[in-house]
Amino acid sequence: MQVPAPLSPQDTTIVLVDYVVGFANIIRSHDVPEHLNAAVALAKTAVLYESGLVVTTGAPDKPYGPYYPEILDLIGDHPVIARQSAFNSFDDETFAAAVRETGRKRLAIAGIATEGCVLQTVLGAARLGYEPYVVVDASASVSKQGHDAAIQRMAMYGIAPVTWGTLAAEFQLDPGFAENATVRPKLTADHVPSMAMAARAFFAARELEPLGGAR
Repeated sequence: MQVPAPLSPQDTTIVLVDYVVGFANIIRSHDVPEHLNAAVALAKTAVLYESGLVVTTGAPDKPYGPYYPEILDLIGDHPVIARQSAFNSFDDETFAAAVRETGRKRLAIAGIATEGCVLQTVLGAARLGYEPYVVVDASASVSKQGHDAAIQRMAMYGIAPVTWGTLAAEFQLDPGFAENATVRPKLTADHVPSMAMAARAFFAARELEPLGGAR
């Protein structure tokens, strides 16, 4: 089996599906703060690495509430597509056109609920010839069983699971982002507090070393 080239901001669109506050109340597959952290980190990955980005929600007359404010703050005036289709976002032509207009065939898809709109949008993308990936830690469901079953079903069809962190790490390999680029450290500091604290401890220890490193 041939290993594909790394995902790149130049060939990948991040798709955010139905991150509405009403759904956050029914998440049981993930801890809500953990889920929110991953969802915001994924959106920030799209913004900072300048990948493709398509954001969608259900019909505006549904009682689900507004999009996550933390994501809206990040994306600014980027459009949020209010589609009329229920589950497969590609059934909505405005959404489908927005994905086409990014000019990218690889899609990193995440949202709520994993076994509903995320699953059907991922499968819809595959049927249309895209190369979809499901971002598992930024997706969530009403049960862990439902989330896991949807991931397993997608994997059966050859759709690879990724996390927002692995996606950002691959984006960092793009020639446009040197090893000392500020994007990766910012994402780590903002969304991986354990790694950020470890780095602080390391640099604090270095400052306490005597000259020459002698003990």
